[in-house]
Amino acid sequence: MKNIIAFAGSNSKTSINKQLTVYAASLVEDVNTTILDLNDFELPLFGVDLENEKGIPKLAHQFLKLIKESDGIILSLAEHNGAYSTVFKNIFDWMSRIDGKLWSNKPMLLMATSPGARGGTSVLEIAKDRFPRHDANIIKIFSLPSFNDNFLDGTIVNKELNSELKNNVQTFQNSL
Repeated sequence: MKNIIAFAGSNSKTSINKQLTVYAASLVEDVNTTILDLNDFELPLFGVDLENEKGIPKLAHQFLKLIKESDGIILSLAEHNGAYSTVFKNIFDWMSRIDGKLWSNKPMLLMATSPGARGGTSVLEIAKDRFPRHDANIIKIFSLPSFNDNFLDGTIVNKELNSELKNNVQTFQNSL
């Protein structure tokens, strides 16, 4: 059986991106799914001087190992001021010091949501440009706009957007 990991690029305990990630992961059939929480991988702020003094933290190695051992990745990025959240950028930076090709060509369903009508479009554009340089195999990209209007009780209530996500999940699953 295939193993996938799913996580949000956020450390908020009430992350809307984590809610979207959990929902999308629930749509993938016949796989073992591990939902990761960036709060379980708290790392010091990346810096070359810190790396030279203390090395790369064990938790960065552990997170990268989970990526490497998976058959696929579902990731929903939080957008902070038009870019990655600090917590995601930090773990991304640490992992890239271990292996520049950190995504290991694993099939990825890349998503974002926000309370606004753009649905994290800015952070998705950044990731779409940046991630392939780190060996990302982005199968599909999904943006859920206006989270509070379109997501309720653990599901997307907008039928068109829900259908789009389900089609994207199916394409992702077929790539595993």
